[in-house]
Amino acid sequence: MCSAVLLLAVLLLLIRPVVEALDNGLALKPTMGWLHWERFMCNLDCDTDPNNCISERLYMQMADVMVKEGWKDAGYEYVCIDDCWPSYQRDAQGRLQADPKRFPGGIKKLADYVHSKGLKLGIYADVGENTCGGYPGSLGYYETDAQTFADWDVDLLKFDGCSMDWTLLGEGYVNMSKALNNTGKSILYSCEWPFYEWPFNQPNYTAIRETCNHWRNFADVYDSWSSIKSILDWTAAHQDVIVPSAGPGGWNDPDMLVIGNFGLSHDQQESQMALWAIMAAPLLMSNDLRDICPRSRELLQNRHIIAISQDPLGKQGYRTAKVDRFEVWERLLSNNRMAVSVLNRMEIGGARGFFISEFPSWKMCDPQCNVTQILPQYKEMGVQTLHNKVKVSVNPSGTALLTITPIRSGLKGPQKLHWQDMTIKQKRTTVL
Repeated sequence: MCSAVLLLAVLLLLIRPVVEALDNGLALKPTMGWLHWERFMCNLDCDTDPNNCISERLYMQMADVMVKEGWKDAGYEYVCIDDCWPSYQRDAQGRLQADPKRFPGGIKKLADYVHSKGLKLGIYADVGENTCGGYPGSLGYYETDAQTFADWDVDLLKFDGCSMDWTLLGEGYVNMSKALNNTGKSILYSCEWPFYEWPFNQPNYTAIRETCNHWRNFADVYDSWSSIKSILDWTAAHQDVIVPSAGPGGWNDPDMLVIGNFGLSHDQQESQMALWAIMAAPLLMSNDLRDICPRSRELLQNRHIIAISQDPLGKQGYRTAKVDRFEVWERLLSNNRMAVSVLNRMEIGGARGFFISEFPSWKMCDPQCNVTQILPQYKEMGVQTLHNKVKVSVNPSGTALLTITPIRSGLKGPQKLHWQDMTIKQKRTTVL
């Protein structure tokens, strides 16, 4: 009897807890789509700026372009409304209602239009008394608002965290998650729970993953390189906490892609695209798809980068090395492949070279591997060995993105264990 109890105790110690995802069958890969906020913000001036104000016209035009110009075919499927869409007053039954002047057809009609294009519609609400823009929040109306969104046939809810006591955030987000599931309608649930809790307390990512399909952790993205850098720095500093929670059904969200706007050079746009793919982040563009430069469109629709983003293994990558103002970020892919980004943090001078043999994952190239460069230009680099001295060239604030495929059937045990050990001990960034 004693030996059986001892055996059970040992087995329990060996069993690692599994972080379960929200059980709604959605977001099995990072969400792809378009979201209005960073580019169009809360523009209500439909009289003098009808093409750019927050109105049904804007979303219908974006849906049209997404189909016509290859965005849907590339994988972008959600057209998402952010703040400032509602009327300032609920209706007589206590339901949210769209601003009648800017959305004369109502949200249901807009959803039907978007669905007719083979796309999905996202909407915005807030866990607190008011939205960040001062419109009615969902506090006290979780069941009502969830059912309203289901009745409108909405496919995604972005749920913000303004006007709410941080100690009540978890309860509010859990209650809305339950309310959405109780409607019987499949509605992807995008939360901002950890973002609003981090200033006071380290969030419970087990609970967050059980509640949400993706979640914001850090400040809003701006159309600037300094904003992108701050997001990357925060993510790397907290990767030991946030990376283990990510996987099919639930993802860390570093905020919108601002590619195709005004503030980033093309090298910096490539860096955001590459690193968002490495981080298994939702790819939610905030730009004007009706007027976007061809190079930005080509980058956003790059099938090789999207394949990394949507890799079925569903592992989030993270920063694994810092050396001479370079950062190496690596992501394990299906079939024992690796995606690697080399970010040049210098913002002066010209292109600099980085030896690919200095990747922490380069041991997988024993005895050989095949290397493909995706950014800045697609190039088959061919078969490489463990001791090859090959460099990639990276412009200031730019990124080289590569994939590595071992040439053999599976990894040797110790090498595979090495990578797993690194994923458990995220904070051990290698300084070469």
